Amino acid sequence: MSQNLAPSLKVGELYQSRKEAFKLTLLAGEQGLKERSITVPDIYRPGLALAGYFNFFAFERVQIMGRTELSYLDSLPAARRTAVLKRFFSYPVTCIIITQGIQPPRQLLDWARRRAVPLLLSSLATTRLVSDLSLYLEERLAPRSASHGTLVEIYGLGVLLMGKSGIGKSECALELIKRGHRLVADDLVHLKRTAEPSIVGWGDELIRHHMEVRGLGIIDIKELFGVGAVRQDVPVDLVIAIEEWVEGKEYDRMGLDDRTITLLGQPLPHLVIPVRPGRTLAVIVEVAAMNQRLKKAGHNTAHAFNDRVMDYLQRDNAPAKRPKRAR
Repeated sequence: MSQNLAPSLKVGELYQSRKEAFKLTLLAGEQGLKERSITVPDIYRPGLALAGYFNFFAFERVQIMGRTELSYLDSLPAARRTAVLKRFFSYPVTCIIITQGIQPPRQLLDWARRRAVPLLLSSLATTRLVSDLSLYLEERLAPRSASHGTLVEIYGLGVLLMGKSGIGKSECALELIKRGHRLVADDLVHLKRTAEPSIVGWGDELIRHHMEVRGLGIIDIKELFGVGAVRQDVPVDLVIAIEEWVEGKEYDRMGLDDRTITLLGQPLPHLVIPVRPGRTLAVIVEVAAMNQRLKKAGHNTAHAFNDRVMDYLQRDNAPAKRPKRAR
């Protein structure tokens, strides 16, 4: 069960957290630092808007103005510049960043103050700022969700164990840790989709590297097993749903169907493992991870075995060739 979270970033948080890295100075619109939010990671250079073309104006993005945009504004007659800026600031612009340390025209400062639009100055070159800011926003505004489950790393693969409470996810993870694998998160797993694309999971900061085991209570995996038994985050490569064995229900016995589950819009390999007395769940999960590694390397055991069987049947059913008569 997962809960999707819509990420957003206050302009003030961007300013405070990246002030030194992006060489930022606040010129105007201080009130907007708390009021305006960045909701998309894309960046916009408003050259066409300043030229008067506002169709498809991406006002919700961070606006970057470099030497080209400011030179164009300076070249406009005063009346035309006023009309363009009035139209520009009639949209709920998120914020404006001016690059290369260029001082903006007085009218641009006045409109930013009047509309409470944060106007920031960066000493970085335009291409450098666009690159660094894009990477930061992609990371900070990546789609996220929170899921109930247990995330472990097995042979370098992130395996997300899901299932109803009490099914044995934590006990399975504990056995896997004893076998040399690593815990990432238990009970609450945070997920985000990165630009690769991949899904990365990590644990909640408050309960990170802790685990609840019924009958024992809360245990600290890092303290019990050492720092090598835990990991901060890991890309999710396989999702395993653990459920109680249901008599008469059909379960996959060949592995020919490559099932997937969609998390944050990204399809991931998905297995359903039924639990009943006598099944060593940790070993099955470990082998499932090893088999997934083989698939990623290009070898699908189920498909290869099926091909061998089909070849054998075709050879067995082929009509025997009659020997030629001697003349």
